[in-house]
Amino acid sequence: MSIEIKVPTVGESISEVTLVKWLKADGAWAERDEVIAELESEKATFEINAEQAGAVKQIAKEGDTLSIGDVVCSIDTSAERPATIPEPEKKSEPVNVPVAKEVVASDVKATPVAAAIIADKKVDSKKITPSGSNGKIVKQDVLEALSNPGRKPGVELFSRNDRPEKMSNLRKTVSRRLVEAKNTTAMLTTFNEVDMGPIMEIRKRYKDKFKDQHAVNLGFMSFFTKACCYALQEFPAVNAYIDGDQIIYHDYCDVSIAVSAPKGLVVPVIRNAESLSMADIEKAVVELATKAKNNKLTIEEMTGGTFTITNGGIFGSMMSTPIINIPQSAILGMHNIVERPMAVNGQVVIKPMMYVALSYDHRIIDGRESVGFLVRVKQLLENPSLMLFGKDPLEALFEL
Repeated sequence: MSIEIKVPTVGESISEVTLVKWLKADGAWAERDEVIAELESEKATFEINAEQAGAVKQIAKEGDTLSIGDVVCSIDTSAERPATIPEPEKKSEPVNVPVAKEVVASDVKATPVAAAIIADKKVDSKKITPSGSNGKIVKQDVLEALSNPGRKPGVELFSRNDRPEKMSNLRKTVSRRLVEAKNTTAMLTTFNEVDMGPIMEIRKRYKDKFKDQHAVNLGFMSFFTKACCYALQEFPAVNAYIDGDQIIYHDYCDVSIAVSAPKGLVVPVIRNAESLSMADIEKAVVELATKAKNNKLTIEEMTGGTFTITNGGIFGSMMSTPIINIPQSAILGMHNIVERPMAVNGQVVIKPMMYVALSYDHRIIDGRESVGFLVRVKQLLENPSLMLFGKDPLEALFEL
């Protein structure tokens, strides 16, 4: 018996996808629910699974553009299981068995031998190009890095080769939306600077207790998200968008977080961020960032959003003018934290400073609102205790 595996429905606005990669060769055996291919829409990358165990018969080819409902492959469920592939075992209770460590750092995968050489020679794993399966560093990768310091392994000297590469659907969508944002909005950017000392001191003081209590790190994003939610509720135009001849205001804050994924920039959404605790925000950020890194984000997780936060500081950006994530009307750009001399009460003091930028659609947001919003965010970040009530705790106590 043979069953067909078709392109599933992945979103109301998605009509076609691209077959990016076969994970099972033609004729290869696949277990039930095993991933067999990777597809890409204009918004996200997703996987398709084998609905039954059997031999895979490829129908579509890598690079093909497929419509929703098209047949990707078939699975011959009557095929004989290869002798080299044992029957799947029934799940049992997990047993704690010591295993050889295969990681050099929390986000770097390496074989045990490669990890040992890296540790012994103190090689920067970020400068090693992995060639193993699933991006794993193998012994030869480390040896090449050691024998060619200062040069990327495997790169031909004095090469002048050009390498054309077809744009992915996701990159095409990003390109189209960025141009559309520039051409259809009256975009303007205003800047300010934030003394990050108070937040850095709080993180230093509470990070261990916070992690023990909530099982997640206390990062900067929760502070910025919480500050923006208070400011968005005070300046509702920044949290609105234009729909024809109407302005749609939101009484909630669905904050989009710009994340760099393997296939390009994606903006998953934290729903009702104004109602979440700091720990809930941090957990949501980690979950969405992990899904983005592994190309596991769903269309629903990237749909909507009333305001966006992007952090170019993680790449070392000092200052930038972020582009609005349409149909939203504003986006906040975070940047690198740099110690700079600041004048305080007539004295020069070294402080950890960050430039922040707010790009906004001037059709809906006036200068007073944009500047007021950014100043409010600055006040909340430099005085984190204000985020407890949105105002000074004593003023809240006295109902002032």
